[in-house]
Amino acid sequence: MRILFASFMLGNHEMGIKDLSDITQVIGSVTTAKLTRRDVIKRGAALGLAVPTVSALLAACEGVDEADDDEVAAEETDDTDDDEEVDEPDTDDAEDADDDPMDVDEDDVEIGSDLIGELEGPVLVDEMPDSFNEAPDLAEMVEAGDLPPVEERIGSHPAVFQPVHEIGEYGGTWRRAFTGPGDNENGNRIMSSDKPLFWDYTGSEIQPSLARDWEVTDEGRVTTLYLREGMHWSDGHPFTSADFMWWFEHMYENDELTPVKNPETAINGQQGTMEADGDYTIHFIFPEPYPMFPDVLAGSTMIGGGHATRGRTLMGAYAPGHYLEQFHPEFIGDDEAEQMAQDAEYDNWVTYFQFLNDWSLNPDLPVVMPWKTVNPINEPNWVLERNPYYWAVDTDGNQLPYIDTIIMRNAEDLEVITLRAIAGEIDKQGRHMDISALPVFLQNQEDGDYTVRLDRGLYGSDANININMSYRGDDEIADLFNTKDFRHALALAVERDQLNEALWLGLGTPGSPVPADHLPQNPGPEWREKWSVFDADQANELLDGIGLEERDNEGYRLRRDNGERLRIQMVAVGGAFIDWPAVGEMIAFQVGENIGVQLDLQEQERSLWDERVTANEHQISIWMNDGSEHLFIYPHHALPTTTLNPQMGPHHALWWQTDGAEGVEPPEEMKRAQDLFSSAFSIEDEAERDAIGQEIWEILVEEQYSIGTVGLSPAAMGVRIVKNHMGNIPEQQANGQHVRTPCTSQPPTFFIRS
Repeated sequence: MRILFASFMLGNHEMGIKDLSDITQVIGSVTTAKLTRRDVIKRGAALGLAVPTVSALLAACEGVDEADDDEVAAEETDDTDDDEEVDEPDTDDAEDADDDPMDVDEDDVEIGSDLIGELEGPVLVDEMPDSFNEAPDLAEMVEAGDLPPVEERIGSHPAVFQPVHEIGEYGGTWRRAFTGPGDNENGNRIMSSDKPLFWDYTGSEIQPSLARDWEVTDEGRVTTLYLREGMHWSDGHPFTSADFMWWFEHMYENDELTPVKNPETAINGQQGTMEADGDYTIHFIFPEPYPMFPDVLAGSTMIGGGHATRGRTLMGAYAPGHYLEQFHPEFIGDDEAEQMAQDAEYDNWVTYFQFLNDWSLNPDLPVVMPWKTVNPINEPNWVLERNPYYWAVDTDGNQLPYIDTIIMRNAEDLEVITLRAIAGEIDKQGRHMDISALPVFLQNQEDGDYTVRLDRGLYGSDANININMSYRGDDEIADLFNTKDFRHALALAVERDQLNEALWLGLGTPGSPVPADHLPQNPGPEWREKWSVFDADQANELLDGIGLEERDNEGYRLRRDNGERLRIQMVAVGGAFIDWPAVGEMIAFQVGENIGVQLDLQEQERSLWDERVTANEHQISIWMNDGSEHLFIYPHHALPTTTLNPQMGPHHALWWQTDGAEGVEPPEEMKRAQDLFSSAFSIEDEAERDAIGQEIWEILVEEQYSIGTVGLSPAAMGVRIVKNHMGNIPEQQANGQHVRTPCTSQPPTFFIRS
């Protein structure tokens, strides 16, 4: 298998494009190595050279094999300022090329199936331990009178987990990396056990989580949660049904905090309600049957996301009212609430309240997660410490979590994260581990004292080309986006095999965005290739047929309205998961060469990108379609149905949510898919629901609102670095949005061997 050289990701991006003599010197330095054309382009990309620039000079390079003329590699870009310091591991002989851990020969590394182990994970059990234990530091606090005994803190119905391998030991600091304030999911995915219900480690069975049990009655109209008696918030305050009702009455029904109601809490457009029955029972009541609601509560959804995942959106089904009421105008008055917000330098009480309810930013916020923030996410080090009131234990009665502290260091880009990982400075992490660095990770396992593990994704595309169907900022662009032949032409112009080989190391599956073949909502093997196989001739015929036959003297197509070059903006988030800017560069090069459409790639920081998507300002974006492996509980990356990152049409999602009162009316086929999506939630038979999911996927693939490239790979959160001192780490874990990877592996059971 041919793989991407490590030098591709190590480019000195600060050099930019050199003058001609410098470029010639760079290319000349590799001509004696009998490299292929593709290798030369990759080496040039690693030094910050644009693909066209390197290609223009290849003819002058002796020793270059022309056999691979049709293969290209992407230019990797970086917005890092020249003066910004990059925190890299110390090396004794930094100038000795032989000791460079990033200098890896592809022939020295074997990437095989042995990197993918057996799917395994911890198991929730029914048997309660006879006695309970706690971490030594908590025991000292109990002895000093600063904490109640562990039996009182965990309540009478704690969750009991059989760890995947062994009973762990207390102590230690789990070191990770994160990419800045927009990377809150880095912590959310460790903390998501605070969901009412969750999935087992296989991702196929719903099980209790925050709630100890549930039932569905009245033909699906009522879903009842039975809470864990004696549970507490992290500040020691009791956690009861009152916390669900406080959220519902003072946050969800408050039109300033929640102006648009959640479609997940409605069936056929009719909102449900909540009722408490004593301290430990809560009912979700709907006007019509809603048998799928437990799946929604277990999924990565707004109502089921828990306080960790949905705190900042105010959608997590419960909240610490005993803390938040001191900032809410219904308790302190409008004037006082607004004054407090101004004093804290917020625009109004709503934005201040959103900050206060965000666990990653507000260390004072009580939580029910295994760890809580003590140093916020907008600092260089995001620091979490054990929650002394966490409500889960192992089968020996040891209160979880085992690990004392989690420290996440801001790295800002994938290159720095890679350097830290191979230096042994990351204990366990799959998020942001760049698949193009896999040879480097493998080569440095022994020196870094870690092991590499791979988890293939359950979703169809790691880099979707998402077309904003509701974009209206340019009439010509909007009209093209809403022309199926134009979308089909873009899809046919992408050379997916080349992307897979160059940027996925051959570990992915080229094709459409449909989920893994074995999943019940997959529409069939033929839909993997439909409109997803390279065909430049057909693509060009389609574009000529819609009036885009005119080109300029460089071969680029011209707009139909004013004769200027057709240029489309494409944005990609940098420094996260996959090197989407590099993917975007290669796609832009392919599309320009194959059909003469210019895609102008812009790299953006994630929080800015998310704001622009929500505001309907983007044209095309690149992102993975994780979560679509279970379409009904996480449709956001496949179909615009909620305002949570609906890249294929944020204003179409708004139109659908508000029943046409706001937003932009979707095209007919999108509306049909939205209606099918809505119909599934009232259907009790799971097979019938899956058939609806298959029909939706057929529409989405035929329409190509979102163009798939390469997926079913470990590229996003599936390349795991595990220090050898870490315990209870599964050989393979489920990799998908609905399982909140790695949360179904139960991070509170991870431990560090002394």
